[in-house]
Amino acid sequence: MSLARRASAEFAGTALLVAAVVGSGIAAARLSPGDVGLQLLENAFATALALGALILMFGPVSGAHLNPVVSAADWWLGRRAGAGLTVRELAAYAAAQVAGAVTGTVLADLMYGLPAVSWSHTDRIGGNLWLAEVVATAGLVVLVFALARSNRATATPAAVGAYIGAAYWFTSSTSFANPAVTIGRAFTDTFAGIAPASVPGFVAAQLVGGVLAVAALAAWYPQAGRSADAVVVPHLTEETALR
Repeated sequence: MSLARRASAEFAGTALLVAAVVGSGIAAARLSPGDVGLQLLENAFATALALGALILMFGPVSGAHLNPVVSAADWWLGRRAGAGLTVRELAAYAAAQVAGAVTGTVLADLMYGLPAVSWSHTDRIGGNLWLAEVVATAGLVVLVFALARSNRATATPAAVGAYIGAAYWFTSSTSFANPAVTIGRAFTDTFAGIAPASVPGFVAAQLVGGVLAVAALAAWYPQAGRSADAVVVPHLTEETALR
């Protein structure tokens, strides 16, 4: 499975994920005006379902990381076990994920007759929000590696979708938990948007969450790196395709 093929899957998967997040946010705001709670419920429900479906769709090709923090953890944990991403693959995945996220936002805006790009004015700044992103991201990374290491990867689409859907509600930040998605959502001034000035704080918090997740995995699943090729779900690499 060539790197170009896998990177294209990460691009398309992340684009569709962000299109689902932004598009459902726009729909929710139009269908339920004046009821923010219902809007969030609609947005969370659509995102959770879309995420599970996208993991099923793109997982066999690239693993369906759809998240630079997941990809970075995959490289870090798998490097000594000879599994997971290489540095070159990590760079390709991360670039494809960020480009896909921006593309997905533009696609959602155009589908709803909005300008392709309109910078968000929704400020999301504060220690409580950053803490929420640390928690959301750390939980997500531990979840996907725990499932892979315990040979329960078949449950990943449902489990990850459920986790993100729940984290919309139990975190004050509504669980972005993904640097690529965070960057992409800065390009839309709609329900799901985040002001560009708020992006660095969220991304920094997500990276901290990733580091904490790696530390937790070292304690709870010390051999998690051996299952890096099964994150988020088992997929073909150039090496395994030849076996």
